[in-house]
Amino acid sequence: MATQRLVVEVPEDWPLIGCIAFGLIDRGTNLIQVRPSSSCPLSCIFCSTDAGPRSRLRQVEYLVDVDHLIKWFKHLASLKKCKSLEAHIDTVGDPLTYRNLPELVHRLSEIPRVSVISLQTHGTLLSHKLISDLEAAGLSRINLSIDALDPELAKRLAGSPNYNLNHVLEMAKAIAQSKIDLLIAPVWVPGYNDLEIPKIVEYALSIGAGKRWPPLGIQKFNVHKYGRKPRGVKPMTWFKFYRELRRLEATFNIKLVLSPKDFGIERDFKLPLRFRRGDKVKVQVVGCGWLKGEKLGVALDRVITIVNAHDVPVGSRLSVRILSCKDNIYVAEPA
Repeated sequence: MATQRLVVEVPEDWPLIGCIAFGLIDRGTNLIQVRPSSSCPLSCIFCSTDAGPRSRLRQVEYLVDVDHLIKWFKHLASLKKCKSLEAHIDTVGDPLTYRNLPELVHRLSEIPRVSVISLQTHGTLLSHKLISDLEAAGLSRINLSIDALDPELAKRLAGSPNYNLNHVLEMAKAIAQSKIDLLIAPVWVPGYNDLEIPKIVEYALSIGAGKRWPPLGIQKFNVHKYGRKPRGVKPMTWFKFYRELRRLEATFNIKLVLSPKDFGIERDFKLPLRFRRGDKVKVQVVGCGWLKGEKLGVALDRVITIVNAHDVPVGSRLSVRILSCKDNIYVAEPA
């Protein structure tokens, strides 16, 4: 059942590093993840972030102003050492829900050393005009998730009776015919779309995907703590997944086992951690967290997600203990 959620326009005084749901993520490479929004029109049954109208866990969706994003991106980019940077727009929902997407792409393209701008989408909100606008703005590549070529199975996987496969396929062809590169990125869900994967490979090759980068990036379904798991699905082992990809490689004479090098991704300066696991930190509680029971706190120019914080009032000062800090994404609990 769909639930109404509060949409928060992230204030300019909130830092854009620290929260997985919005802002920027630096994982120590020349690729910087950009998350301007968190909403999604679909409720995919395998979604790792429980996105969409049928989410059971989310209480808030976020939107970030373009100027705010660009200011923080420029700062982070200035610390990087590589000659070439990639801005990858890959929200915990679908980036096409961001109303200022072409402007964001254009502004990113004006930043020195940003040579690649890519985004990830399921494509339901694409249109010929939007593709044209993104092309003019300087978008380099769209990673388009098409999980089945059977219309009914595609709707089932998308968790939405409104998912229009024919529209998405039409948009895929339009991208392939534009200056934007197309990478088709299905999620392989065992027991659901096993027979669809070879068809998707064939389809991607037939429409001319992959002019500059690989035409396909097949993703392995994994179970995530706050994600969805289709009933009866047992994730493939990595050994089996790569074995199946190599079998498809031999069949279609195309590279499917990919590495960061295939996309020009290199190790680079990594933003130092402000806090370590176990640290006690005094935070200013500034708003509601992404998931139910969470609040957001700010300390030392970082956002910290506070779990088990149902009764913590916004505006209060609170001592928290850091539970995790990987890649400057901070999760804490009241100390």
